[in-house]
Amino acid sequence: MAQGTGSINSDYKDWEWSDDAGERARLLQSPSVETVPKSAESQGNSLGATSALGAVFIVVNAALGAGLLNFPAAFSMAGGVAAGITLQMCMLIFIIGGLVILAYCSQASNERTYQEVVWAVCGKVPGVLCEVAIAVYTFGTCIAFLIIIGDQEDKIIAALVKEPEEAGSSRWYTDRKFTISITAFLLILPLSIPKEIGFQKYASSLSVIGTWYVTAVIIIKYIWPDKELVPVEIPTSPSTWTAVFNAVPTICFGFQCHVSSVPVFNSMKQPEVKTWGAVVTAAMVIALFVYTGTGVCGFLTFGAGVEQDVLMSYPSNDIPVALARAFIILCVLTSYPILHFCGRAVLEGLWLRYTGVTVEEDVVRERRRRLLQTISWFLLTLLLALFIPDIGKVISVIGGLAACFIFVFPGLCLIQAKLSEIQETRAISWWAQVSYGVFMVTLGAFIFGQTTANAIFLDLTA
Repeated sequence: MAQGTGSINSDYKDWEWSDDAGERARLLQSPSVETVPKSAESQGNSLGATSALGAVFIVVNAALGAGLLNFPAAFSMAGGVAAGITLQMCMLIFIIGGLVILAYCSQASNERTYQEVVWAVCGKVPGVLCEVAIAVYTFGTCIAFLIIIGDQEDKIIAALVKEPEEAGSSRWYTDRKFTISITAFLLILPLSIPKEIGFQKYASSLSVIGTWYVTAVIIIKYIWPDKELVPVEIPTSPSTWTAVFNAVPTICFGFQCHVSSVPVFNSMKQPEVKTWGAVVTAAMVIALFVYTGTGVCGFLTFGAGVEQDVLMSYPSNDIPVALARAFIILCVLTSYPILHFCGRAVLEGLWLRYTGVTVEEDVVRERRRRLLQTISWFLLTLLLALFIPDIGKVISVIGGLAACFIFVFPGLCLIQAKLSEIQETRAISWWAQVSYGVFMVTLGAFIFGQTTANAIFLDLTA
């Protein structure tokens, strides 16, 4: 990367992650992705190891996660099944387009991670903004994960002690703040401190199975509902036209796999844009079916009264749902360290670039700085999760940032890539692509501004 000596992907060996890409190069990347250093690639003696089918699975893995719990509430906010599906289909066009643009710009710039592509194509200011956005996004997602743990543990404990959820606060060991804290300190913090996270790949595969199980349970519970379930009101239209946009952050949060897509593209045996287009189309269609199945069935089961976390709407003593809660807890327990790892990588890169120090010169203080960053990150996310019990508020903020990764930065990359082309005459296709990039940036900025302003307004009026 041309900008700065402390580039995020400048040296692979110093970061001791197998013999390929180091910690910073694996930003928001699935641990199962195997890539090669740019130095090896430039010599033409090494290719990626991921097949097209494998890439489909990895992209689906990156897209699916705990965000599916919020889709029934998103359908409720959008105003029903028709509005929710239509909104998803419209956004899917731009989601797939953004993934293809990133692959095109990665190939043109010879960069292998999302933030490096933005740095190389768009320059210093957008590059720094992208890195800051990634750090804030991963930080907010870690908060959401801790809230999810608290939600699921409340229900599981209520079933074990055979008391209503609200009665749990009468015992100190069932108090939400205590259960989240003890889980975080015993399980999450130890997994977040290591310098490498390659050991997480197997747990991540189990998390994917868990998300599929959750979807299956929600669909089955809709087809064969509990006898004691009271009929509910099912909205068929949004209350206002602006209410539809309240569902956008959840959709962006659910489908956001763009930051991890660049390393996946470069890990393919044949990293070609045309092949990649087929890969991401197949992956997003699979994700669409999962999210739609969860959203539609969860929404139709509970209607307008569905919780932000759909599993919270089910009774505590339901055994299949209790297993789904256990899977979700496992999913976020393994995902938190990975996302913290990614955020830490960005902070490390920003720090080295700001100080102008190379990795080789700063390696002695790396461990101390890593411990300080990890503990500070962990304590701040835990503190905020304890006092922000509503996951919807967190999703509304980080969903807006996800829109930047899906729309704004890919749009900027496309505009800059086309403007840098040296052409005597510019064809209609050139103008069409630049116009498309401008539209993506405008749409992404609108979604980010609208959702962020709405989140702030709701917090002030709450």
